[in-house]
Order: sequence, then C-alpha cells, then structure tokens
Amino acid sequence: MSTRSLSPEQLSQAELHGYLLSAVAPRPICFASTISAKGEVNLSPYSFFNVFSSNPPVMIFSPARRGRDNTVKHSYENVKEVAEVTINVVNYPMVEQMSLASTEYARGVNEFEKAGFTQVESDLIKPPRVGEAPVSFECRVTEVIELGDGPGAGNLVLAEVLKIHLQEEYLDQDGRLDTRVLDLVGRMGGSWYTRASGDSLFEIPKPLRTLGIGVDSLPESARNSTILTGNELGRLGNSEVMPAFEEQERLAAEEKWAALAGIEDAHRSVSNYLTAQENEKALALLFWAAKNH
Repeated sequence: MSTRSLSPEQLSQAELHGYLLSAVAPRPICFASTISAKGEVNLSPYSFFNVFSSNPPVMIFSPARRGRDNTVKHSYENVKEVAEVTINVVNYPMVEQMSLASTEYARGVNEFEKAGFTQVESDLIKPPRVGEAPVSFECRVTEVIELGDGPGAGNLVLAEVLKIHLQEEYLDQDGRLDTRVLDLVGRMGGSWYTRASGDSLFEIPKPLRTLGIGVDSLPESARNSTILTGNELGRLGNSEVMPAFEEQERLAAEEKWAALAGIEDAHRSVSNYLTAQENEKALALLFWAAKNH
C-alpha cells in the first residue's frame, strides 16, 4: 500500500486547509447566532465545532481567520463585544438556508432575514435562536482563545450552555432526542455534506460495561483471513466469552458445518452470520473451523 507523507510547512495554507477538512469529517455544524454591542444580529455556520464537556456543559466552535485576506469573522467580533451565543443544530430540512446564511454579507446585515429563518427571542441571553432548528443552546461565552494571527488561524470560542430548547417532534416517547428522526447533516470537505438518516445510520454496542475477548484471542486463521474484514474481526473480538466446545459441536451438527469446503468457505459463512446479527453462531463457527479445517 503506497502512502504519501507531507509536512504542514510543505503546503500552502489553502492546500493544508483542504487536506484537514476533507480528512477530518463529517463535522457537526454550529449555526451560531451572535449580537454586536450595537444590537446587530449575525447568524453564521461553523464546522470547527463540537461538545467538549457535560459538567459543566461546554461547546467550542472556531470562527477562523479568512484564508484569502486574514480578516476575522463577524461572529468573532460579536462575541468579543457581547460574550453570548446561541448555538443552533442544523438538520436536512434547513441545510440550504443554512448554506445561504454563510454568505459574506456586510457587517450589520441580518442573516436571519437573508436566509428566511424565524428569529426567536432567547430566554436568558441577547442573541436570538433559529425557530426552525431542532435544538438550540443558549450559551455564555467564557473564553476566546486565539490560536494565531495568520490566515486560517482559529479562534476557539468556549461556550457554556445555560438553556436548551428542544422541538417536541424530534423527541421519542421517553423524551430523548431520536437520532433516526433528527435527520442531522455534517460538513465534509469542499462543498460536500453528509446526511445522517436512513441506511447511513447504524448501531455498534459500546464496550463500556463488558470486556471483549479481543481480536488477539481469535484463532490465527481468522486474524489472517482474506475473507473477514477488520470490522467483522472487531465485532467478533467484542464478544464477552469464548464459545464452549459443547456449544460449537451442537451448532456444527444443527447448521451442518461439516459440509463447508475449507476455511475460506467457513469464513464466508461467519461473515453471513454477522450480517444476519447472529454473532454467537459466527464466533462458534470461527473456532470450530479453526480446529476442523
């Protein structure tokens, strides 16, 4: 496998920017509503964004300096003047309007109006929230960290959540946000986005309360398999216990594993079991095949 290795100093700011944003993706979008000391509202999206703490609840986004002329964003200027921000979550039904709001309008132009969003008064802070957003967070800006003074340099805005607004239609019967209904979007490189819905959503059990046996405990024939993928080995290694010999033999008789034509055929069957979510059968066959082929 051929690899190209680059040092940041070898690249122009635009080239480095492109590699970083295309590789580190998808990124959630902070649709930030801020306000100037004069009361001028600004609404702009940023994909240098994430949640970094739940106690205290803190989000961070970065309105970086513009690469073409090294100027700063209006959001940055606003939070320096009024240390508050409303962070709105972006989903698919509003993504085109959100993109329009990223236009470099002159300072003082209200992007709520330009993009056709509903401006809703916040309860605790001055910047309004986006009425169409499935979730909005009213935040107090606790710190702004400038990472540099050149083109592309980030400005980390630390925002502590004071109040959360949830649209009822995106909650499940237990009052939790329903990922399958939220229909969130993420930012990719260039002009690309991704949509978190339908077949693009999948679940992987989190190994927090269990101790998986590990890929290193799987038979050598499995670890060196040309059939099984890294993801499939990871799922098998996340199993809590080795399959007992008696269980292997019982399943071998029921499933007629003796008819399998060699180790590769067995590994194809293991893959099929995993696709069907029959993980215990897959693991048992893996060990049975290692002894019998």
